[in-house]
Amino acid sequence: MLRGAAFLRPRPRPVHEPPCPPCRGSSAAPDDHGAGAHPYAQPRDTRLSVPALPRRSGDTAAAVVRRLFDGTPRRTAASSWNAVVAGHARRGSVPDALDAAARMHRSGAGLGEAAFASLLGACARGRRLLVGAQAHCQVVKSGWEGSPVVGASLLDFYSSCLDLGAARALFQSLHPRNELLWSPMVVALVRFGLLSEALDLLEQMPAPRDVFAWSAVISGYARSGDERCGKALELFVRFLGDDGVVPNEYTYDSVLRACVKLGALDFGRSIHGCLIRSGYEAEQLITGALVDLYCSCDALDEALLVYNALEVPSLITSNTLIAGLISMGRTEDAKMVFSQMPEHDPGSYNLMIKAYAIEGSLEDCQRMFEKMPRRNMVSLNSMMSVLLQNGRLEEGLKIFEQIKHERDTITWNSMISGYIQNDQSSEALKLFVVMRQLSIACSPSTFSALLHACASIGTLEQGKMVHAQLCKSSFDSSCYVGTALADMYFKCGSVSDARDVFGFITSPNVASWTSLINGLAQNGHWLEALVQFGRMLRHHVIPNEITFLGLLMASARAGLVNKGMKIFRSMENYGLLPTLEHYTCIVDLLGRTGRIREAEKFISEMRVPADGVLWGALLTACWYSMDLEMGERVAQKLFCMGTKHRSAYIAMSNIYAKLGKWENVVEVRTRLRSLNAKKEPGCSWIEVKDIVHVFLVDDQNHPERDKIHLMLEDLVANMSLHYELDDDLYGYSKPELLMYSLSERKAQQ
Repeated sequence: MLRGAAFLRPRPRPVHEPPCPPCRGSSAAPDDHGAGAHPYAQPRDTRLSVPALPRRSGDTAAAVVRRLFDGTPRRTAASSWNAVVAGHARRGSVPDALDAAARMHRSGAGLGEAAFASLLGACARGRRLLVGAQAHCQVVKSGWEGSPVVGASLLDFYSSCLDLGAARALFQSLHPRNELLWSPMVVALVRFGLLSEALDLLEQMPAPRDVFAWSAVISGYARSGDERCGKALELFVRFLGDDGVVPNEYTYDSVLRACVKLGALDFGRSIHGCLIRSGYEAEQLITGALVDLYCSCDALDEALLVYNALEVPSLITSNTLIAGLISMGRTEDAKMVFSQMPEHDPGSYNLMIKAYAIEGSLEDCQRMFEKMPRRNMVSLNSMMSVLLQNGRLEEGLKIFEQIKHERDTITWNSMISGYIQNDQSSEALKLFVVMRQLSIACSPSTFSALLHACASIGTLEQGKMVHAQLCKSSFDSSCYVGTALADMYFKCGSVSDARDVFGFITSPNVASWTSLINGLAQNGHWLEALVQFGRMLRHHVIPNEITFLGLLMASARAGLVNKGMKIFRSMENYGLLPTLEHYTCIVDLLGRTGRIREAEKFISEMRVPADGVLWGALLTACWYSMDLEMGERVAQKLFCMGTKHRSAYIAMSNIYAKLGKWENVVEVRTRLRSLNAKKEPGCSWIEVKDIVHVFLVDDQNHPERDKIHLMLEDLVANMSLHYELDDDLYGYSKPELLMYSLSERKAQQ
């Protein structure tokens, strides 16, 4: 919790909007004899005399102006028409602007530079490519194509209508005599994601290069991935050295967003200093970016300095601070900021729903949801996700039924994920079929969730169908989706398909390589997993903790003790500290090769205290080696820890049985029964002809169980014929284990 009253200054709640201040650089509007009036000027009314028109029911201001204009006796003046066209265009009424331009053309007034610029701006805003092309023809006929303003408007129009070819052609033909075209052409290239080409054009641009071109390129790099995001900071430094041009608030906002992505706190502080000198530090756009930067870098005190310096923080800035506090785990402080805000929007409530969800307070989430005066799709999706994550499937489904007709991708993705989280993966796949039938757009998250569903229930054929749908989309080479696809194939046992999928991932990241290494290790390709780790390092991808778990598991299964120990010690080279999971893998590695004394010594030298799982791994190693003395010692440690691991009793029972100590077997089994510990039954499944057959331990409900047992007996008989003495599994032969399992099941029938 932050420091009581020092956390936030109390904010006055505004009663009304303050009057607009006079424009900078102009004097205040004077009264008849006010201080702003000229001392020798006679007061006179300079207002335009307009007859009052009766306002009809339902009339808008634009409709009144239209009737006034239509009632004017002489409408041939181009300036009047220009004002009407420009007014409609600025108001965003594209049809009215086009209609006024057409009437102007028919009246014989002739469209001029201002009218063409307004008309093309309206076409760009409304994405009216055909109408804008017709206007271009009129521009050429009227001889206005050489106008700098009209030429720039034409280029912006084609760029807004996503016709890059026409924009390029226009630039090539006109830019030698129109310097205003350089900046919109740079903006157009950024809009199409051609950042390198945009930067090249910016460097060719004749001086002085304007702030809009610089800001567009910097913004483009700032929005890109981390690899190119750093280029935005480099370009900003170059921008500051460009004479005759200074950054504006949009430039600073883009640079600050890049600092957030990169975690560049020191660079962001330098930008903050530039903002103070240039007078932009209180701009709404800037304050939100500054608060976001400081919160993302855990510099909460500096974020609060920015926030508390504002007289009345904007909604955007307040919401940004709340989001930052939530991401830092300071949910109580987020509640305090929310309570002191003079007004809230749906975004504020959505953030608080998220905060309560993190705390696991479903009731508070529902209370906040009910309190919202206005709900948007984000609010409904957030509440639905909270319900689904808390196991309230029916309630989440009710919200989904209310909003599914909106055909929002996030809504459908949330419901698919909800089914998976509630162990209804088959329903998730059925919902995806409906989603495709309704032609609802998919996203990478859609396919990632579906592939997880297929992996969780082992439906390889369904996974291949999802893969086929993925190939029809634009996400098939996505690193995020490709990793999920490879993981699905590995978990379904199709290693060759998983390898192929990995090969198609463009620029695989650490998650992709980790999925490959762990998948190979889990499917018995231990040496290949270690080889792929070498490839990963050659591609300059830094491993994480999960990568090392897969490597240690591969080393243990392959019996490569020295290799495994070397990998374990190399974790420190990457700034990683071993966890209990890594220590357990090393104990398993040593135990599988019979080095149980070394494993016990390793545990005693650990930096962290051993838990029951780790001691259980050593006890299992004692079972492999049939070391009764150490087994009893390790089991006693487990019993003294108060753990109720069935595995400890079962392992000791097996050791005693193998050594013929039947009295001890009875004693251990008796103690095990006295624990009343219930074990989750083992489960396996197989997909045959699109039907998933599930098998549980001691389950006699499968309709073809007799045929399955007969087949198992035949397999055991064949294995016994071809059994070799050196093919021994820790003291038990494979046929012995199978026969024991089969006899146990028959005895229980």
